[in-house]
Amino acid sequence: MGIVGSTIKPFKNTAFQAGKDFFDVTEADIAGKWAVFFFYPADFTFVCPTELEDLAGVYDTLQGLGVEVFGVSTDTHFSHKAWHDTSDAIGKCKYAFLGDQNHTLTNNFGVLREGVGLADRATFVVDPDGVIQLVEITPEGVGRNAAELVRKIKAAKYWREHPGQVCPAKWEEGDATLAPSLDLVGKI
Repeated sequence: MGIVGSTIKPFKNTAFQAGKDFFDVTEADIAGKWAVFFFYPADFTFVCPTELEDLAGVYDTLQGLGVEVFGVSTDTHFSHKAWHDTSDAIGKCKYAFLGDQNHTLTNNFGVLREGVGLADRATFVVDPDGVIQLVEITPEGVGRNAAELVRKIKAAKYWREHPGQVCPAKWEEGDATLAPSLDLVGKI
C-alpha cells in the first residue's frame, strides 16, 4: 500500500464541531500541525460510538500535544450533528467530525469500501509537513484503543524531534530510546 511516508492529498470537507457553526476544513488547515484522521463506518452504529467516546477521553491530552483530531465517516455533517445531539457517548466528543459523503477523504486515504460506500475503521496520523506517519486499520468488529494512539503519537513526535534515535516496543514517554548503529546489530 505504501501510505506511510506519503503526503496527504488535497481535500475540502464540511465539519461539525460542538458549539460551532458548520465550517470547511482543508489540508491547508492542518499545515504545520499534527493531525489525526479517525475514520469509522457510519453514524448511529454499534462499535463506532464506543471508539469515538474513547477518543473523546484523550482529546484534551492530544490537544495538549498540539494534535488536531477529526472523526470521519461518509455521513454528512448534518448527520454528525444529529448524532452528537442525541447520543450520550457522542455528546462527549469535542473534536470535529468531517462529513465525507462525496468520498474525497476516504478515497484519498484508500479506506473506502468498494460497493458499500462506507469507510473502513482506520486511523491516520499526519505530521506537520503533511506526511502520514502512522496508520492503523482494523476489521469491522474490532475497536481501537485511544490510549495506544496517544502512546504512538508521543513516540512519533519524539522520533521526529530527536533525529538518530528510535523508540523500541512499548516505549512510553521518558523511557530509554535506541540510537541505531552497527554495534547494536544482533545484540538486542
